[in-house]
Amino acid sequence: MTSATFAYRLEQPADVPTIESLHASLFGPERFKRAAYVLRDGVPPDPTLSFVATRDGRLVASVRLTPILIGHRPALLLGPLVVDPQFKGQGAGRTLVRMCCAEACRQGHEVVMLVGDLPYYGPLGFTFLGRDVITLPAWVDPDRVLVCGLREGALDGLAGAAERVLLPANRK
Repeated sequence: MTSATFAYRLEQPADVPTIESLHASLFGPERFKRAAYVLRDGVPPDPTLSFVATRDGRLVASVRLTPILIGHRPALLLGPLVVDPQFKGQGAGRTLVRMCCAEACRQGHEVVMLVGDLPYYGPLGFTFLGRDVITLPAWVDPDRVLVCGLREGALDGLAGAAERVLLPANRK
């Protein structure tokens, strides 16, 4: 898929060094202490739900979805969403979020969670369920825990601890 400025595609293994470099430069070493990182630690992102944006062949933005559980219900964790500062505000991030959520829905997933700002993610379908409805394995501002239901009723009764989904060694 292409827009006037960006081309979009699934993340490829060769993209990982560039994506990790963007994460390091934009989020710094403190990213490893964040609740969302703790949920992702040791769990690979779903390669069928992780997308990048490129411009003139250069990777400039990335989003990943990683399997998690919320109150023992399957869900996906969105993030990190990262956009090279040179390209912020041009729509690549929003397009990537829409793409990964649409593909997750197509594949039959029901819930996507993230830690982020409601003014940015609200127009993309994310909502706030309430303080401490969903808890994470490390401190997080509870007002920033947002979810998106990918089908009617998907958020009904959603509550509890968000937990990592450790895959068997042969599935990594």
